[in-house]
Amino acid sequence: MTDFTGHVPGGREYRRLLVGLFFGGVATFAQLYATQAVLPMIGADVPTSPSAAALTVSASTLGLAAAVIPWSIVADRIGRVPAMTIGLIAATILGGVTPLAHDLGILLALRLLEGVALGAVPAVALAYLSEEVDARYVAAAAGSYIAGTTVGGLSGRVVSGWVAEAFGWRWGVASVVLLCVIAAVLFLTLVPASRGFVPGRLRTTPGPSVRRRLLLNLRSPVQLALYAQGFLLMGAFVAVYNYLGFHVIEPPFSLAPSVVTLLFLAYLAGTVSSPRAGVLAVRHGRLPVLLVCCVVMSAGAALMFVSAVVSVVVGLVAFTAGFFGAHAVASGWTPVAADGEARAQASSLYYLGYYAGSSLFGWALGIVFGTAGWGWFLGAVLAMCSLAMALAGWALRRSSSPSQ
Repeated sequence: MTDFTGHVPGGREYRRLLVGLFFGGVATFAQLYATQAVLPMIGADVPTSPSAAALTVSASTLGLAAAVIPWSIVADRIGRVPAMTIGLIAATILGGVTPLAHDLGILLALRLLEGVALGAVPAVALAYLSEEVDARYVAAAAGSYIAGTTVGGLSGRVVSGWVAEAFGWRWGVASVVLLCVIAAVLFLTLVPASRGFVPGRLRTTPGPSVRRRLLLNLRSPVQLALYAQGFLLMGAFVAVYNYLGFHVIEPPFSLAPSVVTLLFLAYLAGTVSSPRAGVLAVRHGRLPVLLVCCVVMSAGAALMFVSAVVSVVVGLVAFTAGFFGAHAVASGWTPVAADGEARAQASSLYYLGYYAGSSLFGWALGIVFGTAGWGWFLGAVLAMCSLAMALAGWALRRSSSPSQ
């Protein structure tokens, strides 16, 4: 083991780490959601049905979810930064080929593989942070990384949509790949080499097996409660963004599609709230900040019951800010609360739950919306937020000090 205690705010390496991981988040999540804004164009061009076109998003998130645990194993052997580097380079190459696909099967296969490659960053980034940053400041550092994921998610949707409107979906997706190339280069240039981690092949004392590391996390009430935050809150979040557009194009709103696209700008609230939540967690403890973020998220959902554009927009901003604040705290807490030998697996399991929630509730709450209406849909979203808060209050109370 190393005697390195971690970078602290004010140091050059700390700043490089934060900025580098910010751009790593941009490079990952812009590619992940690059096709979402251009699904109607893909459906018309390939051609295929809207539901089949939507699989271009599902395929990438499925690939990411399936890959996070294998990537954590790879990172334990070769190191955190090399694993993230390999994943980003592979994903960028696959992303560059995607616009050339003229067959839906090939397009879905490329998106699946792209998601597998992109899994390297979320699988490893938070474990890397927990090893390279002083434990007192991990929550704040994690917030900066999460801010990068919000910028990536926003830019992947908005840039592809705007470019595609003028030049077609292929150029829209290609423009996002170009953005990701720039972000990936900045990541590779800035992120410092690991100092707090020794690859498994170099350890003089073998650590526990991968199975043992997974079981250590899965038997921990703290870890399970943190995974539940990602599963429930991400599921609620994706469902709202999936179906809000269908709600507001109908009376009494009757918004134009171009205006509906602008709702994605609410993501900027997450860019602000995620690093802020990390800073507040350092000062006041993780659990209080996590619970407050869940309350803000719930209040935002409640505002969207009102059939007025202003109420929906304000509610969406609050909902988004609360979600990304909670995600920043929970995801940054996960590796810190894990056994030192199982940190990468802890983060991977968090993201497995996170994307499982996205896939399951992003689909299942659509059934609620389609059969029971917007009111019942929001009721289900609020129930999920409440359950997440209850689990957090029950299991995390003993592990919530700023230093933990």
